[in-house]
Amino acid sequence: MKTSEQVLTFPRRLFDDLGAFQGFSADHSRYLDAIFQSRELKFVLRESAEKDFSLKQLIPYVLIVRDGKVLFYVRGKKTGESRLQLKGSVGVGGHINPVDDSLFSSASDGLKGFYDAAVEREVEEEVSIGEVLSKRVVGLINDDTNDVGRVHLGVVHLWIVGPGEVSKAEGAITQLEFLTAEEILSRKDVDVESWSRFCLAEIPKIGDLL
Repeated sequence: MKTSEQVLTFPRRLFDDLGAFQGFSADHSRYLDAIFQSRELKFVLRESAEKDFSLKQLIPYVLIVRDGKVLFYVRGKKTGESRLQLKGSVGVGGHINPVDDSLFSSASDGLKGFYDAAVEREVEEEVSIGEVLSKRVVGLINDDTNDVGRVHLGVVHLWIVGPGEVSKAEGAITQLEFLTAEEILSRKDVDVESWSRFCLAEIPKIGDLL
């Protein structure tokens, strides 16, 4: 973890006021609209944010799907969050950083536009993919059962991709392959992280994945 890294956060009380939940929620619009409209999003040093339970870090968690199979990978030892190293995951993305401060003012729809641009950048930094056929947000994930989850809120994006090659773009991504939800959940050789388990349990309810 870079000691100077800044990450996008919002007050935990907003989440609690809207109705804190454990696991997956498809009611993403109500939460995200309120968070973006609150104007309380701010960048905080990651080192502080990881220990501050009064804040939630907003994390894009992109599921990349092709022909009903989800892109699965194992987080390598170069993963920025040491507590997630060697965990299996279906979520591509990560912390949103102020890489380009001008995005705040140049985005046509303000903070939401900044967030969308940041999601694109996060995915490009982690994987190289071909044609993306569709993109949409399908839910939120929260896990307050551990210290990592307590300070994060995942925004689950669903990207359907075409037949082109998908490859890793950074060293933290290992063992990249497309698998069915059943194949991933039955793996005995790797511990699948809780956020991924929440998403995989919802796949039967997401029509694009059937």
